[in-house]
Amino acid sequence: MKNENKIKIFLIDDDALYLKSLEIEFLEHADFIIETYATGELCIENLSRNPDIIVLDYHLDGIDKTAMNGLETLDKIKSKNPDIPVIMLSSQDKIDVAIKCMHHRAFDYVVKSETAFLRLQKIITTIFSYKKMEKELSWYMDRM
Repeated sequence: MKNENKIKIFLIDDDALYLKSLEIEFLEHADFIIETYATGELCIENLSRNPDIIVLDYHLDGIDKTAMNGLETLDKIKSKNPDIPVIMLSSQDKIDVAIKCMHHRAFDYVVKSETAFLRLQKIITTIFSYKKMEKELSWYMDRM
């Protein structure tokens, strides 16, 4: 399979261990291209590499207190490319955090837990069935 056809996922988290374990989970379960970044700044710098999906940590200031947080990063991503679905990850199971993420146009919100990867799998499957649907829909509308 050519690389162009592979789904490319950006994973952004300042927790190096969590980031590595997430990357391993993705690579074990599917034939994805995974790029990992420890900061929102690095993610933004590399947006031209056209990720299909971004999985973004909500906090992102564990190492560097001046680093952009997840919401700021999300806003920047959306201002540069509003079409990239961004899934927010957080260790907080707080409804207000989830709502805030949705207001900032996150596609979804996942709490870091044992089941986080399963949730991510489901969401990514949903995103791609939407994308497929959009393509079929526009294809159909063009011929009417």
